[in-house]
Amino acid sequence: MTRDLRTARTGAVLTFVLAGLMCGSMTVRLPALSDKLGLSEASVGLALLVWGLGALVAMQSMRGVMTRFGSRSILRVAAPLTAVTLALLAVVPTFPLLLVASALFGMAFGAVDVAMNAQGSTVERAYGRPLMNGMHAGWCAGAISAGLLGTAAITAGLSVTVHLTLIALVALPIVVLLSRTYLPDPAVAASRGSGAPAAAHRMPPVVYLLGVIAFCAFMVEGTIADWNGLYMRDVLGAPEAVAALGYPIFEAGMLVGRLAGDRVRTRFGARGMIAASGLATAVTFGVVITASTTAVALSAMLFVGVAVSTVSPMALSLAGSATANPGPAVAQTGAMGYAGLLLGPVIIGFLSDLATLRAGLAIAVVLSLLIAVIARFVPRPRTLAAPADAPRPELSMAA
Repeated sequence: MTRDLRTARTGAVLTFVLAGLMCGSMTVRLPALSDKLGLSEASVGLALLVWGLGALVAMQSMRGVMTRFGSRSILRVAAPLTAVTLALLAVVPTFPLLLVASALFGMAFGAVDVAMNAQGSTVERAYGRPLMNGMHAGWCAGAISAGLLGTAAITAGLSVTVHLTLIALVALPIVVLLSRTYLPDPAVAASRGSGAPAAAHRMPPVVYLLGVIAFCAFMVEGTIADWNGLYMRDVLGAPEAVAALGYPIFEAGMLVGRLAGDRVRTRFGARGMIAASGLATAVTFGVVITASTTAVALSAMLFVGVAVSTVSPMALSLAGSATANPGPAVAQTGAMGYAGLLLGPVIIGFLSDLATLRAGLAIAVVLSLLIAVIARFVPRPRTLAAPADAPRPELSMAA
């Protein structure tokens, strides 16, 4: 294994860490940002919607951009822009400007999200073995760090403006340095070397199938992130401080699952692992929504995190290996997945109004079972296309 390849892997993982840190820092300080600008809950919701739509638009547009420029070029531009727009969020003085900054931050982050997953797929191919779960563990580490640093900043009395500006100032030079570690996407490099423009790729059907799996997985993750605290407090009667533990416990489970995920995938194969993860998520989250005590629900949340943690990374990884150039396929699958993250809170809220919050949360169980069913229709990895001159890490794996 060459030193350059190890450096590229480290650079990709650290990119995931910084993305999780910047995104998580914004989320942690939302209450303070709301207080600073005197926003209502509806206004905060609108700002989050604008952020999410900006990310979704960027992700969908990345399909064509990635075909031409590749993940390395996109990261070199979008990662610094994410830090800059985070700083803009920190200093905006009015709600209209907050909406503008939220849209810009969402677009920059959406481009980074697609590009770092495509870069992860490129590094994974070069290594010749699964690495994507470990990279997504970097995201979890960044998000957890954001929570811890946010707590420390609040305890120290730092304003939201100072806190987010400091995070941006620390992240900006690091992402610029990391830009030197990225590998060129093989198809883009070959196209440039031949002097021919990169052709737009028609997505094979498996990319859309993996997009549906990502949609379900992201919707389950979003449902847990947005609603578990309210469920613990209002349905199970937990104190607010106890109810708030559900999400970090879930994230801890995600981190553990992703750290082990690549080794498990090497042993058992991606297709069977996605199916097993879907079933395990349905069972463990079923325990959460049928629990009679907070202690049982909180304990089960750890196992929900472990169970669902590997589904979206594997879907993105398989999408990246489905075509010669991973960028457009990852962009398509990622955009479909992110739509689930946006729609989840809306659908759960609607179902909860019609019935109960418990009944609304049951959709996560249904979606998890759907993941297990759809996984059986994913072709064996050896049928997925890869560049002729690139290693094909999945060829020897059972599915």
